[in-house]
Amino acid sequence: MTFTIESLGCAKNQVDSEQIIAHLERAGLQWVAEPEQAEAVIVNTCGFITSAKEESIRVALELKSRFPGKKILLAGCLVARYGEELRRALGELDGFVGLRDSRGLERLLRAGAARPASLPGFTPAGRHLLSYPGSAYLKIAEGCGNRCSYCAIPLIRGPLVSRPLAEVVQEARELLAAGVRELVLIAQDLASFGTDRVAEGGAKPAMDGGQGGSRLPDLLRELLSIPGEFWLRCLYIHPDHFPEELLELATDPRLLPYFDLPFQHASPQVLRRMGRSGSAESYLDLLARIREALPHAALRSTFLVGFPGESEEDFRLLLDFQREAELDWAGFFAYSREEGTAAYGLGPRVPGKTAEARRCQLERAQEAITARRLERRVGEELDVLIEEPVQGEALALGRAYLQAPEVDGLVVLKASGLEAGVLYRARIDRRNGVDLEGSLVRR
Repeated sequence: MTFTIESLGCAKNQVDSEQIIAHLERAGLQWVAEPEQAEAVIVNTCGFITSAKEESIRVALELKSRFPGKKILLAGCLVARYGEELRRALGELDGFVGLRDSRGLERLLRAGAARPASLPGFTPAGRHLLSYPGSAYLKIAEGCGNRCSYCAIPLIRGPLVSRPLAEVVQEARELLAAGVRELVLIAQDLASFGTDRVAEGGAKPAMDGGQGGSRLPDLLRELLSIPGEFWLRCLYIHPDHFPEELLELATDPRLLPYFDLPFQHASPQVLRRMGRSGSAESYLDLLARIREALPHAALRSTFLVGFPGESEEDFRLLLDFQREAELDWAGFFAYSREEGTAAYGLGPRVPGKTAEARRCQLERAQEAITARRLERRVGEELDVLIEEPVQGEALALGRAYLQAPEVDGLVVLKASGLEAGVLYRARIDRRNGVDLEGSLVRR
């Protein structure tokens, strides 16, 4: 049987999809790239916020409408959270399987029935990479123990479960041996890695996600001990317990000076209701320490507006913080009220139109900030990892260290004959929106 996967949501879902494909291929099924070629389409869903849930259902129903003769299966986070409700409401679909349940999907593809599954352990390292050549996500932990009041991740993916350090290093070695040039470390919170495990000698790790128990620096040291030329990129580091050792380790040029720090807000009142202990002052101080140690660091964050009780004054504090922080990249989201979270019953609620207007205002302000940050790159020489040569033109699309996969801009290189998955040295000639344009310095 031939199958394909429509992977929705975050990078963690993509890793799940890659592992599912590898399992199904080992079981004798054949993956194809396009739904037109497949006998079955697996929609790997996201159940994090309302818009993601709606997109997951819309995509599945659109696929069933386009391909009524194919099996359309719903899998992943949304099914793990709402399995029985979905089975009752979406009878036109052909099956529902829970989070990362490769065996359940195999049974369903071969037969015709599977129930939402409980969360299994980590699957083997074998993966069918869906990312652009040369780059791969490396998941180091699953679940989360931070318990932010708005977040449904612990309800969907469970508490924090860190992978054994040696297992992560072994997978990294396998990926690098296969030609990967960029390892993108992901988890719900990289800084919490290892805080759920008993340290060597029986010492109890910090269970609040604090840096005292984090083994992220240990993991990075092990990864940097691997010989070769490659990039290590860290995504999603909770700013309330940022491991300061990262600033020392980033003197190794392979550990990219790129930090994704989800601040979420700057008002002390909103942050406390969110279950976060930071403040605008502590976050600005963290940014200053990073920039002092690594002057060329690229910084990204996310912010949540419209949280229950957010006042105009709270929003003004967030605007002030945005201006002072001068982040390279930022994403803005309106609060999504999720049942089962601590914030679900909080009030007063912010009207949806107000939250959306605030989100748009932040987004417009960030466009100007990002433009200024990118203008500073003009004239620099940077290594660029090519993702895709443009067919029929002397152009290639790639990324420099300041650009994470899929969420930031690109570098457009004016050159022919460049190979995807290879690093090239380039001079940045100009900014074009959120992208940079450059010329080849050397191959």
